[in-house]
Amino acid sequence: METVSVNKLIEAGVHFGCRVSRWNPKMAPYIYGRRSLIHIIDLRETLRGILRAQNVLYHLAAEGSSILWVGTKRQVKGVIAEVGERTGMPIVTERWIGGTLTNYSVIRSRLRRLEELEKVEEDPNAGLQYSKKVLASLRRERRKITRNLGGIREMNGIPGAMIVVDPAREYNAVREARKMGLIVIGLLDTDCDPSQVDIVIPGNDDALKAVRLLIEQLAEAVEEGGANHRESMASVAGAQHHQEEPESGDGPRPTRAIRPLPKLVKMESQEGGEAATTEATTEAASGAASGEEPAAEPVEAPEAPATDADSVASAATAEEKND
Repeated sequence: METVSVNKLIEAGVHFGCRVSRWNPKMAPYIYGRRSLIHIIDLRETLRGILRAQNVLYHLAAEGSSILWVGTKRQVKGVIAEVGERTGMPIVTERWIGGTLTNYSVIRSRLRRLEELEKVEEDPNAGLQYSKKVLASLRRERRKITRNLGGIREMNGIPGAMIVVDPAREYNAVREARKMGLIVIGLLDTDCDPSQVDIVIPGNDDALKAVRLLIEQLAEAVEEGGANHRESMASVAGAQHHQEEPESGDGPRPTRAIRPLPKLVKMESQEGGEAATTEATTEAASGAASGEEPAAEPVEAPEAPATDADSVASAATAEEKND
């Protein structure tokens, strides 16, 4: 977000005020001097007001609040309409309708009426249901509502701030905004009352080039804040989607039942004997843990002792082999 330089403000003619005879004494702190019969605005105060307004607008847009742009002068309507399309914020370029903020429920009812009229106009069978005179009357009503309230059609609630070009001309809008507690940012000339505005941006509010330069500085802050808000909302939505998404598959994995350990196989080799001993020890331990008595080992029968007759026979056989 770049800050405009003093040279650009001078080139755009922002420093030119109104005639001396039309000045408001409350604007004295914002006046640098006079040249012939015209007051010269202090551009240091203009830069200070731009910086304050940019800071406020950026934070409001980053929080998701809407900004209402108001400018009904003939040379300012086009600039306000362009900014409304650029930032996606509500605008008022025609006559300020009383109660736009203080009686918002009635304004919403008129917007619902506008939707009904558009449906009637889009209906291909409308010519059969209504006469030509009634249809012409409905078209005039639709054009009137669109002209007066088309700019605030997407405004779903009370905005966070309002930017006004020439508050002396839009005094009804400023009064309603202050009554509703909105932050009022005013682009005002030396003939306006700065006490009715929260953030004062003194400058030439009649020249198209000057107004366009000041409005573009504020629009950049709104665009950056809105982009920051969209990024934060996208990150929050992605985090929520990641939390709701299961880790794998369509659902959680089922819990497996604990299976008993398989019995070891006895080996016939010596190593197998050691393994068999280990197996017996393991089975005995598992049986003790489960409360079962270990199986009794088979006892081998002892060998019968040799008798005297057998020993005598064996000795005789040995003597015969020696002879």
